[in-house]
Amino acid sequence: MSVIEKITSESLINLENNYGAHNYHPLPVVLKRGEGVFVWDINEKKYYDFLSAYSAVNQGHCHPKIVNAMVEQAQTLTLTSRAFYNDKLGIYEEYVTKYFGFDKVLPMNTGAEAVETALKITRKWAYEVKGIPEHQAQIIVCDGNFHGRTTTIISFSNDENARKNFGPYTDGFIKIPYNDIEALETILKSTQNIAGFLVEPIQGEAGVYTPSDDYMMRAKDLCNRYNVLFIADEIQTGIARTGSLLAVCGNCTCQNKCERQETYATPDVLILGKALSGGAYPVSAVLANDAIMNVIKPGQHGSTFGGNPIAAAVAMAALSVVDEEHLIQNARKLGNLFRDKLNEYISTSSIATLVRGRGLLNAIVINDTEQSDTAWNICMALRDNGLLAKPTHGNIIRFAPPLVMNEEQLLDCVSIIIKTLKTFEK
Repeated sequence: MSVIEKITSESLINLENNYGAHNYHPLPVVLKRGEGVFVWDINEKKYYDFLSAYSAVNQGHCHPKIVNAMVEQAQTLTLTSRAFYNDKLGIYEEYVTKYFGFDKVLPMNTGAEAVETALKITRKWAYEVKGIPEHQAQIIVCDGNFHGRTTTIISFSNDENARKNFGPYTDGFIKIPYNDIEALETILKSTQNIAGFLVEPIQGEAGVYTPSDDYMMRAKDLCNRYNVLFIADEIQTGIARTGSLLAVCGNCTCQNKCERQETYATPDVLILGKALSGGAYPVSAVLANDAIMNVIKPGQHGSTFGGNPIAAAVAMAALSVVDEEHLIQNARKLGNLFRDKLNEYISTSSIATLVRGRGLLNAIVINDTEQSDTAWNICMALRDNGLLAKPTHGNIIRFAPPLVMNEEQLLDCVSIIIKTLKTFEK
């Protein structure tokens, strides 16, 4: 790397540091373009992307079908607000509801907005349908959750870094341990006015914490028994990432897009984001059936950009790519291969103790404390070796490549990961 190139890279990093709020701690690499599973930095060094913008880029960087849909719509009509109808929204709403098997969709822009929307719908349903006294609805959440960073959402977070000095916090939430069906049943039995149970099918930010195979099904059964809405946050896990259309769904609402496991459960309220856009444009959505969604009336919830024509066009293109390129099946196949190969290595490793996940959402646990910088240093070494990943919770490295990856590329990445880990063996 020449002195001029190094200064250019450093100057761009310094611009962000000098003029941007310090709310992120990025890996020091400056990217300028992407295609498929690859990204390039400003010096034209090529990397495998093993984060996929936190699973927003499931369909690969700059997928031509998605980009073309966005550009074509942007040249015609970008925004009307919901004060008027537009010629894309209704078509998209029909498409997405039939695609996932629900009656209605409420379109939003970001994941956090969609979570907030789902919470509002759940509370309104609780008061107007279930009959809970107003202002007394409780929503159960799980320890270790990550649903966003709004004031309401951090109110039920365990992450003190996300919470400290942002109070006062919002009431109305009960936390229980994740993957503990007995804890859920105890709360449902002993507590009145429970409106819903909000859960991630896999806790991504917590380190790809993957629950027992029957946890979601049993949780859904309990929610049915106690007339509580089962709210699945599939913002990171949904849309083929885990080797099925959704990480938590039961009946064949997706028209046999994937082979179902009997242990999956159909949510009452489904929250989507990230890959709904293919990483091209902010798109999120909340889906539910009429008995739930019809509690929302004009003027009670909205968004200037929610349901805009570009978002509608992009989302339809993004979902069509999932089917056309068989991304569900590819994620399942390559995920099994990834874990098999990493488990072979970990069986004799002193630096990595565990690989876990489902489909192409995986993580390895590093043999060190959360306070150590070992995982960060490993990610720096991976960067130097041509693969980009990021630690979570200090000693865990999340691996989530675009789902368009092929087997040869995956095996190349496994080789890079193992080669890098070997340099850290104790």
